[in-house]
Amino acid sequence: MLSYLKDSLYFMQRILTIETPKKVGEKVKLAGWIQTRRNHGKLVFLDFRDRAGIVQIVFKSSKEVEPVRPEWVVEIEGEVKERPENMRNPELSTGSVEIAASKLTVLSQAKTLPFDIEKDGYDISEEKRLQYRYLDLRRPRMQRNLKMRNLSLQYMRETLLKEGFTEVETPVISKSTPEGARDYLIPSRLYPGKFYALPQSPQQYKQLLQVAGVERYFQIVRCFRDEDPRADRQPEFTQLDIEMSFADQEEILQLLERLYTGLIRELFPEKKIQENPFPRLSYKEVMEKYQSDKPDLRKDKNNPDELAFAFVVDFPMFEWKEQEKRWDAVHHPFTRPQTEDIEEIRKHPERILAFQYDLVLNGYEIAGGSLRTYRPDMLQAVFETMGNETKDVKEKFGHLLEAFEYGVPPHGGIASGVDRLFAILLNEPNIREVIPFPKTGDAQDLMMNSPSEVSPEQLKELHLEVTKKKLKKK
Repeated sequence: MLSYLKDSLYFMQRILTIETPKKVGEKVKLAGWIQTRRNHGKLVFLDFRDRAGIVQIVFKSSKEVEPVRPEWVVEIEGEVKERPENMRNPELSTGSVEIAASKLTVLSQAKTLPFDIEKDGYDISEEKRLQYRYLDLRRPRMQRNLKMRNLSLQYMRETLLKEGFTEVETPVISKSTPEGARDYLIPSRLYPGKFYALPQSPQQYKQLLQVAGVERYFQIVRCFRDEDPRADRQPEFTQLDIEMSFADQEEILQLLERLYTGLIRELFPEKKIQENPFPRLSYKEVMEKYQSDKPDLRKDKNNPDELAFAFVVDFPMFEWKEQEKRWDAVHHPFTRPQTEDIEEIRKHPERILAFQYDLVLNGYEIAGGSLRTYRPDMLQAVFETMGNETKDVKEKFGHLLEAFEYGVPPHGGIASGVDRLFAILLNEPNIREVIPFPKTGDAQDLMMNSPSEVSPEQLKELHLEVTKKKLKKK
């Protein structure tokens, strides 16, 4: 009865395990993984797993499945039978049936796994789990995380489309611009000595889309930042990016509030939002009261199902950089000041508040945005206050400033880090648990062994040389 796949001819259509309770008395074919094997004398019981769940397979002779081991990939044919009343498993959706196997075909064998995948995996070193991430993702907890991430992103997309938004993809290869963190640079083979950059966010593109007349834009987008290692930081991450024309601050906040309230009601009904509408708290208020701009406002901080959302608003427009002896934008230069007085910006930057806002949840910042400055004269004053030379501004932002000369609507937006949101909603300790293929806390990919060196030929083609630091002798 045991056979190995020799051709691709399938005479019976495969079904999923979850369909078996409706197929009692019928012959079916399943394909998936062997999860566990139990020998009971002549009878052998296999827990068989596919993407839909688990079902029990029964073989009448141990000889028939002697070589088969856990995590082998197999195809099984057999008859669906009802299990005796006292042998049913109420914890499984297929617990009322079992498959009396008549044929087993081995599709591929598996070595013994480097760790157990049936439990939650928290007791296994993260380095080992990330090295074998394709195995770690087999565990039920990780499958749940992938599924809920997918459903959540689908909900966001469908909701925003109903709200009249257009999803627009923006370039991944772009220009290096100062946005708060280091860019990942891409050397140009065709233009020696010049570089592209991976975007820290689609900030300038989404503002250009407002000039283009895409009044309601969104994108579920990958962002890249070459930041120093930190335990809960990733060099690439996903954010929900939103930009709107002719919208005031409250309209943007209410949109995100509706989106996340609906998401939790639909997909995470066990979670309880502490206060709705979400509170609006000023930056000054939270800093004085909580000494943090992302306070944890839960009444019971030991209850993971309690969600305390709040918007923090009225951030300062500028902050003083003591080391550089200059003013810098708290958010970014295109954040709109809460004043129309250009002279006040130049003379008293310390007084100016901004139309900047963050969404915080249980002590974490999960979104941030602002209304944008679109008046060229005000932008010039902001850049001057930050100590920028006119030629530098034109070099870095000339394309955007020129676009604003062709009729730009008032606009604003917000970007939400969905990895952090999902980690909180799924009760995970860090964002790596909700990202399919994350890097370690120090930005290494242990599965792909990257970053890695490249060949001298590749470097030559890109007109690059690598200078290695010499280690000092002790």
